[in-house]
Amino acid sequence: MAEWQTEVDAAAVADAACRLIGMAARNAIADHGKFRLVLAGGSTPMATYERLAASGQDWKRWSLYYGDERCLPPEHPERNSQMVRTTGLTLRAAKHYPIATELGAKEAAADYRTRVKRATPFDMVILGMGEDGHTASLFPGQDWPDKPVFAVKDSPKPPAERVTLGVSALQNCHSMLVLVTGESKIEAVRQWRAGADLPVARVSSVGHAMVLVEKKCLEFAGNQAPQDEEAVESPK
Repeated sequence: MAEWQTEVDAAAVADAACRLIGMAARNAIADHGKFRLVLAGGSTPMATYERLAASGQDWKRWSLYYGDERCLPPEHPERNSQMVRTTGLTLRAAKHYPIATELGAKEAAADYRTRVKRATPFDMVILGMGEDGHTASLFPGQDWPDKPVFAVKDSPKPPAERVTLGVSALQNCHSMLVLVTGESKIEAVRQWRAGADLPVARVSSVGHAMVLVEKKCLEFAGNQAPQDEEAVESPK
């Protein structure tokens, strides 16, 4: 099961995430000379990416990948890769591997499957969570093929066509961080803590996962702890 750590607010979540990613990078580079990081889209991780881009890292050892991507033109502002570019992070890392969804979902998925096969196990996977408990482009109530990367044709959130890494590929990493901030996530956090079978719960049900959550999300969700676990406050 994932470890839960609370932070006082969204800025503190970003600070803690930046610190933990930097530690993971240093450990990975010391161990095998490179750091392979999978990025999440959405608004929550962007503050973390901005902090990372402004930090001192051994950037020539970094490679950036994506957990999912929307089928939109390459320069579209709602593409995950484009949102990450605005943070400056892609200019710092030596290697950047966006998912080429402009090729179409099916072809892009096949192309990225080869990329993922070469890169796994990842050193760290960053995930966010939607209001419905989805993560990457794994949505509730849908069947997910047993593939490391696959095309999504009927996303309940636009655009309908996407490409996403599957559960096994996202879990195939040395460490995982799930970032949760904002009042809109409180109901999903409550369901997750109550044991609901949400996509984010399923993907993060590994011992090397940590959930960094804004404190009010837990407090307003009732701070219900799954399987007798309690969230730990961030060390000061």
